[in-house]
Amino acid sequence: MKKDIGKGQGSRGKIFQILRITHHASRITVLLLFTILTGCSSPSASNSELQTPNSELKAPAYGDTIIEGLGAEPTVLIPVLAQDTASHDVAGNVFNGLVKYDKDLSLIGDLAESWEISKDGLIITFHLRKGVKWTDGIEFTADDVYFGYKTIIDEKTPTAYKEDFLQVKNAEVIDKYTFRVTYEKPFAPALSTWGSLPVLPKHLLEGKDITKSDLGRKPLGMGPFIFKEWVPGQKIVLDSNHDYFEGRPYIDKYIYRIIPDPATMFLELKTGAIDWMGLTPLQFTRQTDTKYFKENFKKYRYPVFVYSYLGFNLKDPRFKDKRIRQAIAHAIDKDEIVNGVLFGLGSPATGPYVPNTWVYNPNVKKYEYNLEKARQLLKEAGWTDTNGDGILDKDNRPFELTISTSVGNTTRIKVATIIQWRLQKIGIKVTIRTYEWSTFINERINKKRFEAVILGWSIGLDPDQYDIWHSSKTKEKEFNFIDYKNPEVDDLLEKGRRTFALEERKKAYFRIQEILADDVPYIFLYVPDALVIINSRFQGIEPAPIGISYNLHKWYVPKEMQKYRMAP
Repeated sequence: MKKDIGKGQGSRGKIFQILRITHHASRITVLLLFTILTGCSSPSASNSELQTPNSELKAPAYGDTIIEGLGAEPTVLIPVLAQDTASHDVAGNVFNGLVKYDKDLSLIGDLAESWEISKDGLIITFHLRKGVKWTDGIEFTADDVYFGYKTIIDEKTPTAYKEDFLQVKNAEVIDKYTFRVTYEKPFAPALSTWGSLPVLPKHLLEGKDITKSDLGRKPLGMGPFIFKEWVPGQKIVLDSNHDYFEGRPYIDKYIYRIIPDPATMFLELKTGAIDWMGLTPLQFTRQTDTKYFKENFKKYRYPVFVYSYLGFNLKDPRFKDKRIRQAIAHAIDKDEIVNGVLFGLGSPATGPYVPNTWVYNPNVKKYEYNLEKARQLLKEAGWTDTNGDGILDKDNRPFELTISTSVGNTTRIKVATIIQWRLQKIGIKVTIRTYEWSTFINERINKKRFEAVILGWSIGLDPDQYDIWHSSKTKEKEFNFIDYKNPEVDDLLEKGRRTFALEERKKAYFRIQEILADDVPYIFLYVPDALVIINSRFQGIEPAPIGISYNLHKWYVPKEMQKYRMAP
């Protein structure tokens, strides 16, 4: 599992990580970690919404450029080093894995043509595609997979994704096109971990420090698009890979415009400077409900595997007392957030899994909005207003709290403002601080220099959340950055990943949710819907349980509707 602090759209059907930190809640990338051994269900799509102009599909044609608004600048374009959604979104069009998801969430081959799993589930043998080449012309072989695996588990590689691959007892190259892994113990997410993370170009990285490689800024892969340029703070440009093994993409060029402010991005959409972006709830419900947008764009709304939360730095002495965390939970009205900020385009969150999935426990402890209960818990913890200034204090220290989040995420800033107002009513003075995305992650989150944060996770279909909640995952650049430690949760996380039996896994994860609901290391705030808009000249988009961009290489613009022409 890896983190989500990002923006988002539908997943491209690749597996980049189990979790990742999301930046823009309005545009959420579906991160799906799924194992065919467990049989997972997806959130209900009953509230999915698709708006399309009344036009018939026309013949596919090569050409044109798609320009997407990117809400945060990527940090690095090597998937194994990246923590953020923006980096994985771009890298996902350049790199491939051994496996990926089809539109219906079934795990299928990508660079692997097929595989066999031993009866005990401990051995996976991958048979690789033949004749596939890196975009510099060098043939892809099993050596690249083995090299990538060894790179990830190398203690010198600063990656948050190491844990899944440390479960492998032995990895071996059987021949040029066959790669085999053997696990020490049953590992439920095993097959799905072999997505894009472990496949690296050995001929370019062998003997080099991956953190200093040019590939971080100029990636080279085998995917549908080829990296062309990165202009910091402005854009990233990809060209179509005419030799892509699944077929040349119809769209010739893919440009990511880096526009952190959603209002500015929306203006760029209106003027035609970009074709594709994630909308805020206000933009989706009102600002695009016009004749112009209905005639020129398609809007998509669908549920995704994402939630946003208020997380506490548990090294802060105040938050070591769970009564403080529970009091704050009682002071926050989640329905107010869902209705007032999301315009009803989402639902309240109650834990680290989304509703309508097999692992979701609907019966965990709930914290109803109750200011008196909040005040009572604070009083029990020793916080009272001794000087009558309206701010609680203890040992001559006023209860002042800084909530941090990222610049440009207007939804989360609005949520922070509501929380600020509600906590003032129970005597907690809140200051809101926003940071540029990379600064927020690198200087605040990774270094644990925060009191409380509003962030989000993009989670997988497989419920293994070892990397977020296990007490061993609290080091810099790891995902348990709030420093949560609970021995029973550690034990249950281990049990949940060591069996293929669905009911046994469900029992473990239901209990984890009960513990988290009582401990309140996070206040789980809301599960937002994905809200996406795309210029209607793009055709071939087929909404599915996985999202919309799983078949991006098949999107096209009919010749007579093409806007941009390639120079001869």
